[in-house]
Amino acid sequence: MKKENKTLIILASIERQIFLIREKKVMLDSDLARLYQVSVKRLNEQVKRNIKRFPIDFMFQLNKEETNNLKSQIATSSLGHGGKRKLPYVFTERINF
Repeated sequence: MKKENKTLIILASIERQIFLIREKKVMLDSDLARLYQVSVKRLNEQVKRNIKRFPIDFMFQLNKEETNNLKSQIATSSLGHGGKRKLPYVFTERINF
């Protein structure tokens, strides 16, 4: 497969992981962690440790209603992964597609 074809596939895959929540384009912490090949726990931990490096609205935690709505949008239980105890965080995206 040509390099440009791989790039298009990757971009299309990432675009499907962007959701509109609170009038912001966001990615779930689990999707972003997968993209960076780290655990969700490690991603959130590192961001919180370095929170001063990010804009104030860079990340926020979903409430129960938003989490349930998102689960129904993506028609999967992937947000649960065996009973996630905390509500997921989302990260605002800054890339113009």
